[in-house]
Amino acid sequence: MMIALDTNILARYLLADDAGQHDIARRLIEDASRAYWVPVTVVLELSWVLKGRGVPGPAAARAIADLALLPSVRMQSAEAVAVAARAAVDGFEFADALHLAMSGKAEQFLTFDRQLVRRCRAGSQAFPRARVPD
Repeated sequence: MMIALDTNILARYLLADDAGQHDIARRLIEDASRAYWVPVTVVLELSWVLKGRGVPGPAAARAIADLALLPSVRMQSAEAVAVAARAAVDGFEFADALHLAMSGKAEQFLTFDRQLVRRCRAGSQAFPRARVPD
């Protein structure tokens, strides 16, 4: 039986900011006999929660990548999440990297975010070409 997890379960697990909820989340997530589904939308929200709680981007990306390696965790779009986590460790905003990684079949990614376009040009990620529309 697959059970989906909400952002708050994963946040309590990673942040350990509520002892009771952290213990419950840890018991659930670390039970390798279970299978938990993590929707990509939950991963995105988790990155925002971690950022909002002051976790630096690269550390948050590593935490998400480590979470994906747990035997009980099945992430939707796991390959895209892994690509986004690697890019975030290298300085991309996790959300931007996830948007780009999820757009892998596209030839271009249009954005008004000029900094993102510059970062894409400088990086070697397997992202579609990002550009500002004319």
